[in-house]
Amino acid sequence: AGKGAARLRAAGIDVVEGVCAEEAAALHRGYVLHRAAGRPLVTWKVASTLDGRIAARGGDSRWITGETARARAHLLRARHDAVLVGVRTALADRPRLTCRLPGLESRSPVRAVMDSRLRSPPDAPLLADGGGAWFLCRADIDPARIAAFERRGAVALPVAPDGDGVSMTAALAALAERGVTRLLVEGGGRVAASLLRAGLVDRIEWFRAPLAIGGDGVPAIAPFGVDRVAGAPRFRRVALRRLGDDVQESYDAAA
Repeated sequence: AGKGAARLRAAGIDVVEGVCAEEAAALHRGYVLHRAAGRPLVTWKVASTLDGRIAARGGDSRWITGETARARAHLLRARHDAVLVGVRTALADRPRLTCRLPGLESRSPVRAVMDSRLRSPPDAPLLADGGGAWFLCRADIDPARIAAFERRGAVALPVAPDGDGVSMTAALAALAERGVTRLLVEGGGRVAASLLRAGLVDRIEWFRAPLAIGGDGVPAIAPFGVDRVAGAPRFRRVALRRLGDDVQESYDAAA
């Protein structure tokens, strides 16, 4: 809070402030947003085809991107406090959501699921492995249902309802209350749409593979009511990396 700099100056030591201020702000974006807005920094990660599809029409998505891109996605998990998916993704893909890069297994983030009605079955990997996954549900859910989840070692986080689901703003606040400053959102399209509609996506990491599935494939983003182009959320590209035949594009929300 400035006291350290004052003591150094009082001791006759030159102090230069603002060095690498932009880099420091980028490094601490999650912490600053957590303290200022009461929510984590939200990074939405997507792995899609050229035409923005994340699965074929039957739901198959293995593997759209190659091994290098998938390893990079695991590195993203290691750099975030928590990783979030929607219940449809959890049911369809049965993900573990851990970091499986050699030497970084201990850096796996907290696993969280947007499951407003607590529909996840007992044999879901995030329940069956006893790893204490978090399930964000409606505050008006049956307490007995919550108790059943917690008996399996999971953590149920009741948040304010919003229509048929839960309030994304309230969900992020609940995660922030548990210390999450950097949240990685991995799917699916409905969760992405809800966050985009609420203006809660701070960064996008888009992995794009050189193939096309077509309009009957599963879109990366569900409809969220954009009537005019001028009203669409805007982002600016800040990095572009080639990962074998795939590319990774990084975007920040436009100011």
